[in-house]
Amino acid sequence: MKLLVLAAFLLASPALAQEPAGEATYQDDRSDATALIQSFYNAINRHELTRAFSYYGEPEAGAEAQAFQDFVAGYSDTDFVTLLTGDETSEGAAGSIYTSVPVAIDALGTDGTHTQFSGCYTIRLVQPANQSEPPYRPLHIEKGELEEASGELTSLLPASCAE
Repeated sequence: MKLLVLAAFLLASPALAQEPAGEATYQDDRSDATALIQSFYNAINRHELTRAFSYYGEPEAGAEAQAFQDFVAGYSDTDFVTLLTGDETSEGAAGSIYTSVPVAIDALGTDGTHTQFSGCYTIRLVQPANQSEPPYRPLHIEKGELEEASGELTSLLPASCAE
């Protein structure tokens, strides 16, 4: 009976991505902000950090190499991340659509420790019709604002990203 209750909870809960490390099925989906965040953590879980880095917008000119090195260093001790996402909200501004995605994550370290984080990602889509010259800028992560937290992921998930 407890297993049925747990299964019902997982089906009714916000999007939860959890697969054993090394077994994550490849996912690369930029169709909406939540799918983008799920794809980002899929790349992290598959230890494809170059792909994960590509989900961010372009760093300032000349800063890409250092930004990538810092990014890789930040995930060097991460084995697997369990992701919980909430309801996204969007607003338009000057030819772009900005979407906020609330998240709670549990990061499993290579040493077996768990660290939880809670916060929001801001996703940006420059209107495709406004992009008249290459390179094309697809839906991308503009910024992530996560803080270390502790507890059950469902209780750590922000209700929204409204400030």
